[in-house]
Amino acid sequence: MSSHKHEHTPLPADASAPRGAPTPPTETEDAWAFWRSILLTLAVALGIRQFLVEARYIPSGSMLPGLQLQDRLLVEKLSYRSRPPQRGEIVVFHAPHHFDRVLVAQHRPGPLGCVLVNLPLIGPLLGLQEPACDAYIKRVIGIPGDRIMVNPKGQVSVNGKPLKEPYVTNTCPVDSRGMGPCPTLDVVVPARNVLVLGDNRANSWDARFWPGGPFLPQTEIIGRAFWRFFPFSSAGSLQGASTSPPASPKQ
Repeated sequence: MSSHKHEHTPLPADASAPRGAPTPPTETEDAWAFWRSILLTLAVALGIRQFLVEARYIPSGSMLPGLQLQDRLLVEKLSYRSRPPQRGEIVVFHAPHHFDRVLVAQHRPGPLGCVLVNLPLIGPLLGLQEPACDAYIKRVIGIPGDRIMVNPKGQVSVNGKPLKEPYVTNTCPVDSRGMGPCPTLDVVVPARNVLVLGDNRANSWDARFWPGGPFLPQTEIIGRAFWRFFPFSSAGSLQGASTSPPASPKQ
């Protein structure tokens, strides 16, 4: 009897899979899917931080007693796209080294500017520091057209009327002649600018001290601080205006 050998042609690896079944992803595709999700999440987070809202902390005592050191705040960036800042609002803005003509002339940022310094985690991790890349927080005291007078104690008059500021409890010390270390002001706020002071008038480097002039361009404002989220015991909305604003400036 003769025997017959049956030869079988090997099948492709996926030939046994049902037609229409999805092809298993390769390791390269898996890796790209992972990094794509990471990059997308980072892009969304940076977009929210850049254009909508970001968290900030209080690094100094210039806003005491209302804002304590290390308080965590939310800063929103939408309001000032449709309206100008209002008297009494708390604003976060670029450091005077970024816009004050005297300070800018004395020191200019490096070639990368504030790109690396302000990257979340990267800047602090590398210990990068640049005065022009810092952010300050103060309260708006004067808006365009306001005549602002600040006496040696740091007390404010707007358009000839004393400004009631219940948030100010620490004024500048003065001697028997009413003189002290804090500068005075008597200025009219120009268009597209505001005048800002710290609530802690005895310890705040604000409009009274800037060598190039006391005005903050509205374009330098990052956003409006509106909510304290930490510590939880004092979480809530921030006081946004003086209790008794003076008459509106003449237009």
